[in-house]
Amino acid sequence: MDKLRFPPPGTAPATLVVPPEYQGQQPVVTLIEYDAHSIEERKIETMDELLPCLDNDKVSWINVDGLGDPEFFQRLGRQFRIHPLALEDLFNIGQRPKIDEYDRQLFIVLDMAYENKKEEVVFEQVCIVLAENFVITIQEDPGDVFDPVRQRLRDGGGNARFMKADYLAYALIDSVIDQYFPIVESLGESMDDLQETLLDQPTRERLRDLHEFKRLIARIRRAVWPQREVLGRLMRDETGLVAARTKPFFRDCYDHTVIMVDILETFREAARNIMDVYLSSINIRTNEIMRVLTVISSIFIPLTFIAGVYGMNFDPKLSPFNMPELEWTFGYPFAICLMLAVAIGMIVFFKRKKWI
Repeated sequence: MDKLRFPPPGTAPATLVVPPEYQGQQPVVTLIEYDAHSIEERKIETMDELLPCLDNDKVSWINVDGLGDPEFFQRLGRQFRIHPLALEDLFNIGQRPKIDEYDRQLFIVLDMAYENKKEEVVFEQVCIVLAENFVITIQEDPGDVFDPVRQRLRDGGGNARFMKADYLAYALIDSVIDQYFPIVESLGESMDDLQETLLDQPTRERLRDLHEFKRLIARIRRAVWPQREVLGRLMRDETGLVAARTKPFFRDCYDHTVIMVDILETFREAARNIMDVYLSSINIRTNEIMRVLTVISSIFIPLTFIAGVYGMNFDPKLSPFNMPELEWTFGYPFAICLMLAVAIGMIVFFKRKKWI
């Protein structure tokens, strides 16, 4: 089940309530400062080390891992003028991806997904604060999908170091969106294998796998669909924080979400078809079993009738109609041969009708 946290009823607005699983977790802060000619990357120990980010002309990327210290975020909010309601949203785990506009800042909530070491898909909320000269990313736990962005900044390739903070925000959002593609590709391959397996082995284990696939498809769709709306807002940004030359990049990222939604819709339909295949396989197997049982019953019903008739043991001495075969020397072999003849005759009849 997805993590979902809300403040207790009646809580005052902008109250920072740390989710129970993050209580006592100290945030880990890293800073990357760069311009077209230089880049500096370091770990931040105190809030004072972030003060120069507000005064220089470089682009600053502040990344925070961990939500266990509300006082730290209050100081961060005061230092970088982050709106109190945006700070509150940092701790509302599991909310819908969205974008909010505040005073000269954009607050963006995304749903990040990646595979852990156990090859399990992990979903994590990541928040982005976009200002004119800095970007702040806040994550639940260490580990993310931003390493390609960090490497591009270190290498200085492409537009990474020659554009402003809005392009950095694009690169981060694009990394979040693109990370869904390998997950979905792997999911599609697994679904193909599952469909082939269900035809031969429609077991309950395969059914559980199918339900897990459907749950994961729905979860990814629930993450990607609203992120498409976020990108649409960024494409039409009127705050001035997103430059005109950056908007085409957001449009490209928007196209990726459209492709992803189309793929997920195809997978949803495929999952329904696989369920139909599973039910059809179960029905076919049930019909096969019932046909075999019916054939066996049909063969033994007349044999049971013959055995029942000859098992009544009416005394033939009292009446000529009371089974004279009971005193016949070959009466027992006759009854056995009669039952064999009936059984063989029915088997031949069933084969000619192609029932067996």
